[in-house]
Amino acid sequence: MNLLPDYLKCTDAFVKTSVKSQLVQFSVLANMQITSPLITQSKLPEVKTTIFQTMSTIANEAKAINLGQGFPDFACDDGLIASVTQAMHEGHNQYPPMSGTQQLRAAIAGKVRTLYDATYDINNEITVTAGATQALLTVILATVNTGDEVIVIEPAYDSYIPSIQLAGGVPVLVSMQFENGRFSIDWEKLRSKISKKTKLIIINSPHNPTGVCLQPSDLTNLAEIVRDTNIMILSDEVYEHMVFDGAKHMSIASDPELAQRSFIVSSFGKTYHVTGWKVGYVLAPAQLMSEFRKVHQFNVFTVNTPMQIGIAQFMQANDHHLQLPQFYQEKRDYFRSGLKNTGFKLLDVDGSYFQCVDYSALSNQTELEFATWLTREIGVAAIPISAFYKDRTENRLIRFCFAKQQSTLDAALDRLARIAQ
Repeated sequence: MNLLPDYLKCTDAFVKTSVKSQLVQFSVLANMQITSPLITQSKLPEVKTTIFQTMSTIANEAKAINLGQGFPDFACDDGLIASVTQAMHEGHNQYPPMSGTQQLRAAIAGKVRTLYDATYDINNEITVTAGATQALLTVILATVNTGDEVIVIEPAYDSYIPSIQLAGGVPVLVSMQFENGRFSIDWEKLRSKISKKTKLIIINSPHNPTGVCLQPSDLTNLAEIVRDTNIMILSDEVYEHMVFDGAKHMSIASDPELAQRSFIVSSFGKTYHVTGWKVGYVLAPAQLMSEFRKVHQFNVFTVNTPMQIGIAQFMQANDHHLQLPQFYQEKRDYFRSGLKNTGFKLLDVDGSYFQCVDYSALSNQTELEFATWLTREIGVAAIPISAFYKDRTENRLIRFCFAKQQSTLDAALDRLARIAQ
């Protein structure tokens, strides 16, 4: 008896019936009217495309020189590339430990001990992250619960507030004073914003976008505010190695009283001119770090291995970070000298690689309008400082990034000279 033809007939009938059923379902679905959106409530209803992406898009369309987004247009050290390449060839291409490779955590601990006389245990108090933005979000998710208040000092980096909102927290905004062309923190105003619900204070030094740096008196004021409270501190120190004029970076790590309640975030991308690698780290006391790692392990779990091995190797043989203050101060001074040929008023730059300028003598446009005009008509992209405020506060200021080759700065300065007063 040959059962094959009957089997095929049965199968063929099943297939035809199944396909017919699916076609009917597809037809019904195609004719359905969707009466409500799939996402009924956005977690970030106010968030749109970032100002950095917006201005970069306009810059690309206008073929403008992009001094808006904060990234270098020059190569990193060849030795760093060689170290990472060697790590790949040596087979360091699988998952590293969740907290980061031991080599890199040891190198970080050594650097922090040398610079700030602070000791962090490599096993329990240092975690390598997928850049600083991931570190900031993870700290906030690990510490902030629904209804908790977080102090944000404005102007502020644009990831802070959305991260707080994702955690269910409430951003409490404290605007910096802007007097005589300089920003500073109003500590009495900040103190007045503290409540029983305050869980976290976010600080940033060297500051993006203003370029100011915390002074010893600022750390004293901060310590007095949080003393005898359970308030934690998130210190964004990604520009820690860009402090100028012989000044010393006032890291929270250097103050034992503050360090015991603080998460400190830094960035290898900023330090080694490799922003696209997205590698950073967090320092925190063991109890705080334990909570951070609970979120980190389900956020990214860990960070690419060869970059970690390569950076650790490079740090052992190179004092690159010690040379950064002079390297960027020369660029700052060169750019500021060139801007004297324009109608801009220059704000002081204590640190970072950003130069803020006051254009009020040139235009009455809003900051976004002026930055857009500058990009399209003059061919140089900048970032409006109002974008760093939740309520878009206007001070007639824009921000340039001077982490560029001299040829790029020269070309930009030539164009900016067209708008001399």
